[in-house]
Amino acid sequence: MSWKPSAASADRLRAKLDDEFETVAKPEGLRRTSDARREADAAGQGSNDAPPDQWQRSSEMRAAGRKGASGRYGSRAGSAREGEASGRDPSGRDPSGGEPSGGDPSGGDPSGGGPSDPPRKAKAPPKGPSLKMRAVGYLSRREHAREELARKLAPHAEDPAEVDTVLDALEKEGWLSTERFAQSLVHRRASRQGAARIVQELRQHGVDDNQVAELREQLRATEYDRALEVWKRKFDAKPEDRAAYAKQARFLASRGFAHDVIRRILGAGDDE
Repeated sequence: MSWKPSAASADRLRAKLDDEFETVAKPEGLRRTSDARREADAAGQGSNDAPPDQWQRSSEMRAAGRKGASGRYGSRAGSAREGEASGRDPSGRDPSGGEPSGGDPSGGDPSGGGPSDPPRKAKAPPKGPSLKMRAVGYLSRREHAREELARKLAPHAEDPAEVDTVLDALEKEGWLSTERFAQSLVHRRASRQGAARIVQELRQHGVDDNQVAELREQLRATEYDRALEVWKRKFDAKPEDRAAYAKQARFLASRGFAHDVIRRILGAGDDE
């Protein structure tokens, strides 16, 4: 008579064999999952009892997780492939070690052009007063001849033509007059100097020869009186000997007085 196991004995034997198979063939995580499923089956709450909407939410969550992962890693992979094709690093840096290709650190044109030219500095205005203001300053102190004023303005002018332009304007406006300068010079020198020295100074300042000749005649007409006044202020006594005579004669001659005027003042010396 053969022995047949009961239904309860068969279930226990099957469960034991399943446990042994799962222990040998499945990893630890799968074994825990099998144990949990078996406990749920024993309690009558298997995975088939879960409501359909819960299954749908679980599926959507898993799909969203797979899509996000593929999007992140896919975009990085795409950037890497694009960088390899263009010969540059995906981060935008030059593989040779230079700056990122997105911009030029030197401030150049990012479209490929060279660095922009620096702005040119505006030409600084000349320091100090203008030529005309300098000229007016000189003329306000005393009269000047045209050549004399031109010599004073030349170091402050960049172009000699500028000096001529300023002098022409001053003459037109009445600030500059060589004739007035000549008259002023004669007036300032006549009481101390003779005609010869004053005429020499007038010519040095570029006074016209015709005006010089006219002024010389005027000076010669008053030469004796002017020389006498100069001699009186210095000596006021006739020379007693030849040394005194020579001394007084040299003094008057150095002032520019004529020799005939000197003899009239000092008298005829022994060495005439």
